[in-house]
Amino acid sequence: MRPAAAAETRPSDDLIQPFLLESSGIRGNLVRLGPVVDEILGRHDHPPPVARLLGEMLALTAMLAGLIKHEGVFSLQTKGDGAVGTMIADMTSAGDLRGYAAFDAARVAACAESAGAADLLGTGYLAFTADPGPPADRYQGIVELTGETLAECLQHYFRQSEQVQSGLLVATDRVDGAWRSAGLILQRLPEEGPAHRPAVDEDAWRRAMILQASCTRGEMLGPGVPANDLLYRLFHEEGVRVFQRRAVRAGCRCSRARLEDTLRALPRREVEDLRIDGEVVVTCEFCNRRYRFDAAALARIYAP
Repeated sequence: MRPAAAAETRPSDDLIQPFLLESSGIRGNLVRLGPVVDEILGRHDHPPPVARLLGEMLALTAMLAGLIKHEGVFSLQTKGDGAVGTMIADMTSAGDLRGYAAFDAARVAACAESAGAADLLGTGYLAFTADPGPPADRYQGIVELTGETLAECLQHYFRQSEQVQSGLLVATDRVDGAWRSAGLILQRLPEEGPAHRPAVDEDAWRRAMILQASCTRGEMLGPGVPANDLLYRLFHEEGVRVFQRRAVRAGCRCSRARLEDTLRALPRREVEDLRIDGEVVVTCEFCNRRYRFDAAALARIYAP
């Protein structure tokens, strides 16, 4: 680990940058997504309010995955009765990020251009899942959608379910014609461990919250503001120390083999009824890739 420098020459996009405020023991993560979020959102022709909301979801997923020491997949999902019925984003421990939104186009069109999470999602829940894969059990937490923004919903979850105070900032928008997303989280950890690390005092936490709030949207999203430069600007008086970064890339786990297994589990007659012009076409909701299965492919799938 090393102090955040006042200048940085390394790439500062598509990364998770963990850090620690040494004066108080407050930990945090800074997420910067450039080409990755532009690629993911560019695969779908979402209305701007939906694209912004999904961009925030992707940044929050990467931010939370960066806090969890796990192998496997971390996912974040919303489900509600609003215009955006479902959103899912997940990231593997290798850094592959993906996401999609299912929405009612007519209801979204009736919303204002500036509509946020509360307007688009309605009443529902937010679910967190950490799945390390067999034989380990997966962990899931669920909380009501409470708050005007996704960040407020997450703060409610940490406060109620994890009993960890958290401060979150998240932003998504087009910058110079390309989508960009960013997220910044600070967490006040309780006393723990054999060394009985002291809990963060109230004054230190309030000071950190004030410094975090001074971060502008332009600094969060601006490609000309490198990650460590931003952390240094915000927290240099607190002794900010950065740790090894994690790279993030756009990656979908769909495959023809997986889809064949899914089709094989369905009654053949139901699948045959889906044929159009002699083919069954399956489109991945995440990456929008189409898989085609003709009569010969279906015969092979259902062969004894």
